[in-house]
Amino acid sequence: MDLKLTGAAVVITGGASGIGLATARTFAAEGAGIVLWDQSDKVSETARELSEETGQSVTGFQVDITDFTAVQKTTEQTVAQTSKITHLVHAAAIGSGKFGFPFTNLTPADWPRVFEVNMQGMVHVAHAVAPVMQEAGTGSMIFISSIAGQIGSQTDPPYSASKAANINFAQCLAKDLARHGIRVNSVCPGMVQTPLNRSVWQAWNNRQAPADQKSYEDWAGEKIRQLVPLQRWQTPEDIADMIVFLSSARASQVTGQTINVDGGFVMHW
Repeated sequence: MDLKLTGAAVVITGGASGIGLATARTFAAEGAGIVLWDQSDKVSETARELSEETGQSVTGFQVDITDFTAVQKTTEQTVAQTSKITHLVHAAAIGSGKFGFPFTNLTPADWPRVFEVNMQGMVHVAHAVAPVMQEAGTGSMIFISSIAGQIGSQTDPPYSASKAANINFAQCLAKDLARHGIRVNSVCPGMVQTPLNRSVWQAWNNRQAPADQKSYEDWAGEKIRQLVPLQRWQTPEDIADMIVFLSSARASQVTGQTINVDGGFVMHW
């Protein structure tokens, strides 16, 4: 299936690792040029390695998405190099780093940083990139949320609440930008073995009595069997496949939607 992505210019925030990096590989396989935005000081090295691996143009910019001035500057640098931004994938996010069940395990001080990165960071990226797409009269935006944003996950309440906010703002964007030919959707991963997922286990494990502690593999395997009808992990590549499809011309009538890639964890009826 030709997704008609050859020559597209794709910006991926949080692109130096995890789902962002898997998404970059998948876009590159479709012939797109990639620009990675990440706070990691290794983003340029990652971009160079990915370019050598895929044979596509890949550039990396180090940027802190909580700094709107920096995001604006990076947008300008990106456009100066690529002349356009065809697709945006916003994957940058953090958790609180604390196990939140019950929520009183946290304090109010545990919340602001999560919202600063996950929500305000999304706002900064949207405000910087949307004018570029509006001028072109076309484009797509995919925001990585989470099933935690739909079910009120108690594991990490600040993360869960921020992801619900991501979904809501993406719908606002979809309504505002439709008249400019820009589509906006959210993709919600389920259980994915990423550093963020492992940090949730670690925060839980640290609170258990020694006799109740479990290895990451045992803890995660138990959750998969209990919660996921397909009873298997989702991979970064599973999420990337959905992101790339939704960005493509094959999904030209899809906007304002929240798509779960979760093995059936969340079912709405």
